Amino acid sequence: MASLKDKTLFITGASRGIGLAIALRAARDGANIAIAAKTAEPNPKLPGTIFEAASQIEQAGGRALPLVCDIRYEDQVERAVAATVEAFGGIDICVNNASAISLTPIDRTEMKRFDLMMGINTRGTFLVSKACLPHLRRAANPHILMLSPPLDMEPRWFAGHVAYSIAKYGMSLCVLGLSAELAADGVGVNALWPRTTIATSAISNLLGGEMVARMSRKPDILADAAHLVFSQPARTFTGNFLIDDTFLHEVGGVTDFEPYRADPTMELAPDFFVPAGSVPPPGVRLARRDVRA
Repeated sequence: MASLKDKTLFITGASRGIGLAIALRAARDGANIAIAAKTAEPNPKLPGTIFEAASQIEQAGGRALPLVCDIRYEDQVERAVAATVEAFGGIDICVNNASAISLTPIDRTEMKRFDLMMGINTRGTFLVSKACLPHLRRAANPHILMLSPPLDMEPRWFAGHVAYSIAKYGMSLCVLGLSAELAADGVGVNALWPRTTIATSAISNLLGGEMVARMSRKPDILADAAHLVFSQPARTFTGNFLIDDTFLHEVGGVTDFEPYRADPTMELAPDFFVPAGSVPPPGVRLARRDVRA
């Protein structure tokens, strides 16, 4: 697998969870990581700050640039991108990981929450990609990666949480359009999504707490899958909607997924948005019913 040594990654929401895991995996290669996130002060409900993340990245072997950045605001994104280029000389990879979630039906969805999800998930993804693009065009193997689902237009993925699904699918629509729009520039644009729930703060706080966290996989599986994406030739590997374990198995040759389990004694909980036709790799079994329902 190709190394990311001296490559520069601009990662949104990298102060914790999946974004931080992707950053740490790249840091082990000696990559430069711009941590674009809002959390500068400790939050008892959401552990991790950009400065704590920077320390972990540097301990892992990378170079870190912690940046306070709310991706809803164009001026903050532009300053963060400019600071990254000033510090590291360019941007090779843009990771749109930051996301807001509220799994509420229409009558319990406040419009300010709707606007927050659209502003971070869809608009923020578009804005960050746009701001990074001039620098990506000058990179040797440029990638834009969205942590967003396949465009599987089934009502069950929308009913009960229409606002969130619209905002999350907006990220995937950016993949659909930008992969074609930027093909001539040689910029690879792809989406990556987990087959199972991932043990993050969002799982603990929103989707069933400790039980579902134990039935989840570690963020490492997405970090390894993202690293594999970045090692692909961007000019030809684009427009893909990837499920983490299938991609790792079919392209990366991974056959043992047990180390990714948060608790090997528990069944794996399936995540939202995974198409019914997506078959897990050999040996991977999920709980028969969605434990979050």
